[in-house]
Amino acid sequence: MYGSWFKLGMDATMLAFESQQVIGMRLMMLSAGGAVGQAEAQRMVTEKVVAAGEAALMMASGASTAKVLAGYRRKVRANALRLSKR
Repeated sequence: MYGSWFKLGMDATMLAFESQQVIGMRLMMLSAGGAVGQAEAQRMVTEKVVAAGEAALMMASGASTAKVLAGYRRKVRANALRLSKR
């Protein structure tokens, strides 16, 4: 019983850490400005709207909290990988 709660808590904690990493990399890119910074700002807003819509659809269709959280973590990890290559 506690195992699933513990895993959910660890996944949420990891999402927080991974998100902070992406936020830091994005802030560096945005502070540089220019076309690259503008493109990243537009991408960031678009991604957030799409991710929120996907999460809402998942919840409306009865997906678990863990599944919604896993979707967010997948997106954040992809962003961290993409931003770390710059």
